[in-house]
Amino acid sequence: MTLHRSNTTAVLAIFLAAMLVIQWLSGLIFNVLPFVIRPTLIHIPVIIGSIRYGPKTGMILGFFMGLISMINNTLFIQPTSYLFTPFVENGSWASLMIAFVPRILIGLFPSFVYRWIPNRLGLGLAGVLGSLTNTFFVLSGIFLLFPSIYQGNLQTFLAAILTTNSLAEMALAGFITAAAFPILKKN
Repeated sequence: MTLHRSNTTAVLAIFLAAMLVIQWLSGLIFNVLPFVIRPTLIHIPVIIGSIRYGPKTGMILGFFMGLISMINNTLFIQPTSYLFTPFVENGSWASLMIAFVPRILIGLFPSFVYRWIPNRLGLGLAGVLGSLTNTFFVLSGIFLLFPSIYQGNLQTFLAAILTTNSLAEMALAGFITAAAFPILKKN
């Protein structure tokens, strides 16, 4: 389904609000409660927006996700913040590539998966692929643009992709997408 111009702003605003709430709540929950893993959940609205409204809307939402990541890492500095923002110590303009490109690509791929497999299985696979897109391209960007982190070790890079955290993110994205999309599609 494509959006009419009059609806685009409203839909983007609703999805952006959902992303901000998810970012805030997950940050609060994962910082207060002693979780071993800290899965990223903010990409789920990007995935669902891509499936529901197409890749263009999904890519815009992905851009917003990258912007949220950059702002968050600029304001709340952590040891890895320099990978996502050039505005902290050791950050560079390459950080913007890592913050934005993978997130924009999240908005592209799920739409096509669901078009090829337009059922609940396709929704689950679209969610998994959207999450994997984020993980793969963020870590690939780090591997290529900040090579000292992995010291050129391809095995370390591949192991980083298949961590418990990334597997949990993929499972959650697949499950939530398959469960929530049919409800949202009715509206």
